[in-house]
Amino acid sequence: MNGIWEEVKQQLRSEIPEQSFSLWIKPITFLERREDTVVIGCPNKFSKNWVMENYAGLLQRKLAEVGGSTLQVSLEVKHSSPSPPVPRVVKESRQLAFPNMKRRGVMTARWMKNNLTFDRFVVGKCNEFAYSVSRSVSSGSEMVYNPLLMLSNTGLGKSHLAQAIGHDILSRDPETRVCYITSEDFVNEMIFSLKTNQIEAFKSKYRRCCDVLLLEEVHFLSGKNKTQKELEYTLDTLANDRKRIIFTSAVLPKDIPNLSKGMESRLTSGIITTMNRPDYETRVKLLERKASETGLALSEEAVHLLAKHLSRDVRQIESALSCLKAKTELLKEKISKGLIMEVNKCLVSEIAGRSLEDIMGMVCRYFSLEQETLASRSRKKAHAYPRNLFSYLCRKHTDATLEEIGRSINRNHSTVLYASEVIASKVKVDRSIRKQVDFFSQRIEKGPA
Repeated sequence: MNGIWEEVKQQLRSEIPEQSFSLWIKPITFLERREDTVVIGCPNKFSKNWVMENYAGLLQRKLAEVGGSTLQVSLEVKHSSPSPPVPRVVKESRQLAFPNMKRRGVMTARWMKNNLTFDRFVVGKCNEFAYSVSRSVSSGSEMVYNPLLMLSNTGLGKSHLAQAIGHDILSRDPETRVCYITSEDFVNEMIFSLKTNQIEAFKSKYRRCCDVLLLEEVHFLSGKNKTQKELEYTLDTLANDRKRIIFTSAVLPKDIPNLSKGMESRLTSGIITTMNRPDYETRVKLLERKASETGLALSEEAVHLLAKHLSRDVRQIESALSCLKAKTELLKEKISKGLIMEVNKCLVSEIAGRSLEDIMGMVCRYFSLEQETLASRSRKKAHAYPRNLFSYLCRKHTDATLEEIGRSINRNHSTVLYASEVIASKVKVDRSIRKQVDFFSQRIEKGPA
């Protein structure tokens, strides 16, 4: 019977998408036959429910074709034999990073936000696959989804899912050593360790004292050659010890500038998921959920009017609801079509009249550049910085897609995304750049330049 089941799996491989096969069908195995029922083992309860809802009919039909008789399919969770207990270090109840590491400046892993859990994540067609894989990673003991790389633009939910995985794992086993950290913090921590002769403690922290690594914004590793090499060794150690590894990135590894082939290979060695802009139905669900959470009463007409215009990301929707709530509470205004359109005007570029051409003209005049120079292949700092600033401003103040912004400067969408992320990072630490960005933003808000 086991041979028949393997033949069924081979036939299913050619009928369903490869990603779906690898995620849902490949991990399940034949357990036993009970009279006219074939018992199939799934790695976890979530996988069992998903296969039952989506593939039960197909499995039964294929079994009948291959086995030559009508057989019923029964799905059960396959319990693996328990592994020997691993000694754990006692940890404080509120600690989410490492129990045996001192918390000192950038040496500290970031705290996960309590509200970023699976039950608060709004699922739609734009993120369903990423959500399903994340639930499986957090609940299952099988390692077929390891490592997991989640790709999306800013504000679409990859950080929410990453932290939700951490919360779910800790809720199942509070003793699990989960480390949630951004790549920028990882780089800074490594530099600090080198300067203070604590590099061995740094290596031990990530290689031997970590059960789950949640590493955000891996595109920040661009050009950090020494950090990439150290991280490669760390990832190999964690993978060999069958630890769970989750990455997030705004850019595909192949499009991250100055990323080593070894690092690219490790980032793409497991499951890759993407999250897109929320579709209309998802936007409606987001608006209803977040309005309810904030205590804002919205009519069905108001929800659909907002959903029609707010198409960029979750943060745009949250900003609109915050504006509406502030106006109703502080100014005692009632939510009306006029008030909604006033809020939309502040958030949606088509209504405010801003365009890529307006921003390009403003940037070129400020830096005394020709538009052809901004769109040239020149990598000189005098040309690259204004180009990066243009990308950042367009992403912040327009609803143009990455592809549209890229075409305006003869670049692809990944380059635009990376350029805007570079400026976003510098704004946090460089006062002069922050003032410059504020200057441009104020000019843009006043209307076309």
